[in-house]
Amino acid sequence: MMLRGRTALVTGGTRGIGRAIAGRLLREGVAVAICGRSSASVERAVEELASSGGANICGTQADIGSINDVRQLFAFVDRELGGTDILINNAGVAVLCPIAEMSPEQWERTIAVNLTGVFHCCREAVAQFRRRGGGFIINIGSLLGKTAVAGGAAYCASKFGLNGLSEAIMLDCRNENIGVSTIVPGSVDTELFGASAGADWKIQPEDVAQAVVTVLEMPQRTLVSRVEMRPLKPRR
Repeated sequence: MMLRGRTALVTGGTRGIGRAIAGRLLREGVAVAICGRSSASVERAVEELASSGGANICGTQADIGSINDVRQLFAFVDRELGGTDILINNAGVAVLCPIAEMSPEQWERTIAVNLTGVFHCCREAVAQFRRRGGGFIINIGSLLGKTAVAGGAAYCASKFGLNGLSEAIMLDCRNENIGVSTIVPGSVDTELFGASAGADWKIQPEDVAQAVVTVLEMPQRTLVSRVEMRPLKPRR
């Protein structure tokens, strides 16, 4: 896919991996919309991305765990950018605790954002891609979607499910000029699990952004359906 002149929606684009992806796509000449759960964080991220040279950037508050918010989000991108060519499903939440200590609300919230929300976004995107003649979806997964850890019942379930969801949508859409890929990183230097960022041995958000661009720029005849990424020298 030629990136310059395309439009992209990056969910959870206010910080971490999503922020890095949004910035990289802007540098590639893509017009980008981001969303986040806080209006203040979205406004701040848009201002900072614009000041660093991202002229074609916009954003709005949205909770992708809500189907109504997702519908409004895609309507916003239609108004601001004229539609969506690329969807990056990055928004996610995480809770790590033993199953006996996990509340039903924590479970339901994790599944709603990390899995059901991706379904909502993919469903909206596919309908639009069909009208536009094609498009591309990249879902940001996790190695915890193939190898479980203690305390990860909700998060691992959501990411195991995401792998199956992504593959099924890929098979549904591959003959319609709609690509679907999953990027599956290991330890990334973000604050997702509550730890402070700054561990230089981990994968950096910019590394994941590079993988996104590489997948999108593959020849049209070729689909990279899954990319796994690991730190070269992990620390225990």
